[in-house]
Amino acid sequence: MNLKQLEVFLAVAESGSFSRGAEATFITQSTVSQHIAALENELGVKLLDRTSRGALPTEGGKLLLEHARRVVSDTREIERTMRRFRGVEEAVLRVGGSTIPGDYLIPEALPHFFSRHPGVFLTLVQGDSREIVDRLLREEIEIGVVGSRFDEEGITFTPFGRDEIRLVAPPDHPLVTGGTVAPAELAQQTFIMREKGSGTGRAVDDALRAAGIPPETLRVRASLGSTEAVKHAVASGLGLAFLSEISVRREIGRRDLAAISVRKLTISRPFYLAGRSGRELSPAARAFAAMMEERFGTGAER
Repeated sequence: MNLKQLEVFLAVAESGSFSRGAEATFITQSTVSQHIAALENELGVKLLDRTSRGALPTEGGKLLLEHARRVVSDTREIERTMRRFRGVEEAVLRVGGSTIPGDYLIPEALPHFFSRHPGVFLTLVQGDSREIVDRLLREEIEIGVVGSRFDEEGITFTPFGRDEIRLVAPPDHPLVTGGTVAPAELAQQTFIMREKGSGTGRAVDDALRAAGIPPETLRVRASLGSTEAVKHAVASGLGLAFLSEISVRREIGRRDLAAISVRKLTISRPFYLAGRSGRELSPAARAFAAMMEERFGTGAER
């Protein structure tokens, strides 16, 4: 039994005619008869009676008719769904974003993404970079956008853009002079930090060590769980903080915060698109990755 046989049977049973069934399925009447005969032989049941009123389903034919309608209808719906999927016309996409990508990059890209692919429904889950990678491993998301990479078997990391990390302070802080400050002056300051596990925190620690400043020697007043919380704490005068330039661009422009340049200390880190090794991305995920590269990759105009 195959789908074509069921389609032919449906066409004959619903039209009441072998000739009209042939027209509906674009085959000859003799081929229609062959398909019906093959079905009857396989099922061991007579399916159609030829009468003066046309081809009428037998009791066995009526039973098959109910099931055949469902099978053919479901098959056609599968075909329509797959056509939409291939064309990114209709899809569900699960994306993970670490703090900076999830709070800033992805929301900024979404209007452009949806204008091109209005049929995609996107779910964004957030966490630190490690949490997003763990979600990928558990297959809870299809693609992740993170600020750190890990030596993790089964995950590929593709860099697509860079993030500058700035030291920020309240505008009236004594170190906000417009010039640069010596690294040694940091030892006299109080800091607000992000929680351990964030890509920003890892990049800051690596850069401080490279500049000869052990991170553990900094005086840290608080470790907070979100970038927004750190920004508010700094603006309130609780301390200085190293934050993504993307996350403080607006506050610096409004002079709610000010950036401080530290001599011989430049902190930059890449962003990564993370995915499962050996897994082909869905068309929707490929379109999303291309959009992130277009908006934030090297040479992107912002």
